[in-house]
Amino acid sequence: MALPKRRHSHSRTRRRRAHDALTPPNLPNLQKRRSGSHARSRRFVCPQCKQIKLPHRICPNCGHYGSVQVVKVERS
Repeated sequence: MALPKRRHSHSRTRRRRAHDALTPPNLPNLQKRRSGSHARSRRFVCPQCKQIKLPHRICPNCGHYGSVQVVKVERS
């Protein structure tokens, strides 16, 4: 099994890890509606209640996933 001949320096290790940070989710800006590549941001809007939601998640406002009612949301 191969082993490294020399140890990687701190700067080399940190340079490699510079892109490992987590990024926030890409939520749409509803005030700026553009055509083209920005038109894809409509998939982050619930088709039932038209509220912002995360992709591939149940809508926290109405409980729908796509067009199916998955969770019954209680209104308080």
